[in-house]
Amino acid sequence: MKLYSGNEMVAEAAIAAGCRFFAGYPITPSSEIAERMSKLLPEVGGRFIQMEDELASMAAIIGGSLAGRKSMTATSGPGFSLKQENLGFATIAEVPCVIVNVMRGGPSTGLPTAPSQSDVMQARWGTHGDHPIIALTPSYMREIFDETVRAFNLAEKYRTPVILLLDEVIAHLHEGVALPDPDEIEIVDRKKPTVPPEEYEPFADTEDHVPPMANFFEGYRYHVTGLSHNQKGLPTTDFEVVHAIQVRRQKKIDEHLEDILKWEEIDMDDAEIAVLAYGSIGRSATDAVRELRNEGLKVGLFRPLTIWPFPEQRVAEIAKQVKTIIVPEMNLGQIVLEVERIAKSDARVIGINQVGGVMIRPREIVSRVKEVA
Repeated sequence: MKLYSGNEMVAEAAIAAGCRFFAGYPITPSSEIAERMSKLLPEVGGRFIQMEDELASMAAIIGGSLAGRKSMTATSGPGFSLKQENLGFATIAEVPCVIVNVMRGGPSTGLPTAPSQSDVMQARWGTHGDHPIIALTPSYMREIFDETVRAFNLAEKYRTPVILLLDEVIAHLHEGVALPDPDEIEIVDRKKPTVPPEEYEPFADTEDHVPPMANFFEGYRYHVTGLSHNQKGLPTTDFEVVHAIQVRRQKKIDEHLEDILKWEEIDMDDAEIAVLAYGSIGRSATDAVRELRNEGLKVGLFRPLTIWPFPEQRVAEIAKQVKTIIVPEMNLGQIVLEVERIAKSDARVIGINQVGGVMIRPREIVSRVKEVA
């Protein structure tokens, strides 16, 4: 067992997942990820580049991925805002890559050294247009390792950018972790074409709606653009072609929810009140639920590890079971809006929200649950 911070753990997991290219620009509280990647990547034959800014960093990892390297960038707050345009490019061009956002308080440069969960809606809707996205929210050190590896696997499997959302508490917390042996780690690589280059269509529909992806420099020449394009990658405004490819991109996520969604439940079987929490607040909520259970209250925890796509079906089932769902977040109310939308009138939904750069503690959740019990 060895002591790691959350940021260090992301870097260790990325290397284990096969990441061999990192481009980034230092920004608190994510900088340790870049620092550690700059040391680890040369040891495994990878490449590290400190770019001039976040826009260039995002563009660089798209290029790295097109060239066949599993690629990652890491940033925080305003840096994540700058990455959005190229994140949209990666989405429409279906380029697998991983973007780590160690959330900090905002808007703008906000609170560089304090925790926040204010980017969860930006992760979903930050880039324009209709598009699917996958975002993961681990709470514990070993989970950071597992979810970072899973982020790379999902990116490769579904040809899409995957966002790993941490916050300052998780990023700078140190915990002892025993890492798995390399042969115990499942590694997923992108599906390759099986047809000759002259027959290859990089954006063709397939049974699972994920087209094979040829790496550059392997004999397959094709066009990649941020414009709406046809199955060969060439720009088009043809309604039927644009509509079909846009819908296919959505289907490749929507039709694989059982594979993508992941969550933890504690004491939900007989719960009358549910606490829904993620990231560092998932840790507070876990302690709060255990304390409340010890006092005899029927309280359970639902902790999504996949925050996007949102686990709608399970949350709807919970809303039918419990009287109240409490959603503590370090923002002024973001995921609570999703829970309200899904719960409709089946359960009362109450948010606990604070944005001053201080973690919501277990006692604050315990106190609110007792008020509504």
